[in-house]
Amino acid sequence: MEDIPHILVVDDDNRLRELLRKFLTENDFRVTSSANAAEARNILRSLKFDLLVLDIMMPGESGLELTSVLRETSRVPILLLTAMGESEHRIDGLERGADDYLAKPFEPRELLARIRSILRRVSPQVGKTLIILGKYQYDPLRQQLLGPDGPIKLTNAEARLLQVLVANPGSPISRESLQEKSQLRGSIRAVDVQVTRLRRKIEPNPKMPRYLQTIRGQGYVLWPD
Repeated sequence: MEDIPHILVVDDDNRLRELLRKFLTENDFRVTSSANAAEARNILRSLKFDLLVLDIMMPGESGLELTSVLRETSRVPILLLTAMGESEHRIDGLERGADDYLAKPFEPRELLARIRSILRRVSPQVGKTLIILGKYQYDPLRQQLLGPDGPIKLTNAEARLLQVLVANPGSPISRESLQEKSQLRGSIRAVDVQVTRLRRKIEPNPKMPRYLQTIRGQGYVLWPD
């Protein structure tokens, strides 16, 4: 049972909470549920989870507020559920530290796909394997880039972008997806700017990239050694 991902579902809708518990259990997850943020806090004091599914609109402390508090001490992945599909609410959730969001109503299979995607993305963070990029090494656990002379400073934006790429080695990721998962503000060009900066730090020849390549029509891909 310890190898089965454990998910905490927090939603004040009793019917939806039970449906999610049953559906996720049937799809090989351990599930604990909670009706509000206060109850979730008590559970989190005694149990460790692989992912949290939080409803944004709850009586008392909202899912957004709980996300902000948790991010002060925890890196547990968070998927937000919201009936508010407007971009400002989505951005607010991501800026507070959520890993993804899903607008209600949703297809259960989409929720399942997003949960599995998040768990795949964060899996390198819990391992000890270094990502080799020529004479550089990237430590996903510490989110640290190491060179021959020691650590190389990364900006927050560069670190977030590299973490997303490292979680998907050899798989092209669209610029739009990179922008959302890396929480980069501004236009889509912000992704290109950060990629250029990263290449200057990891590529022997940034103008002819070996590791962080452009795939025409698909986005960017990281090819470690």
